Amino acid sequence: MQARMPNPAQVIPSAMPAILSVIKAAKEGGVDGSTLELVHLRASQINGCAPCVYGGITSARKNGVSEDQLATVVTWREAPYFSDAERAALALAEAATRLADRPDAVSDEVWDEAARHYDEKGLASLVLMIGVTNLFNRLNASTRQIAGGTW
Repeated sequence: MQARMPNPAQVIPSAMPAILSVIKAAKEGGVDGSTLELVHLRASQINGCAPCVYGGITSARKNGVSEDQLATVVTWREAPYFSDAERAALALAEAATRLADRPDAVSDEVWDEAARHYDEKGLASLVLMIGVTNLFNRLNASTRQIAGGTW
């Protein structure tokens, strides 16, 4: 497989600092880094973004995500390795990534469960991380970026 072109955030250099600023802001909401990494990884799996899954696993390890969690994040509902708060964040990530799958994309049930575990800043952090992950997934998938490739 070969990339169609460099990542658009490389082609238009002012895009990358803007994207990285959103990631930095998402990390300021008080959500544990390992949870943000799990959210990033799960959204990237759903979107089939090989570079983001590859990089997400590396980053998740650095942020304390266990090997058991990495091995089972795709089946987080059935796996015993996730806290209730992590499960709520993962459910929110799935709903916000699969917007077109149902009329009420992020149901009150999903939102309320996340709000049970995260305050408003934490929810903002999660939504920002989900959004920027989906942006990266779309940039990479559209241009067929290669997992493990260089930036």
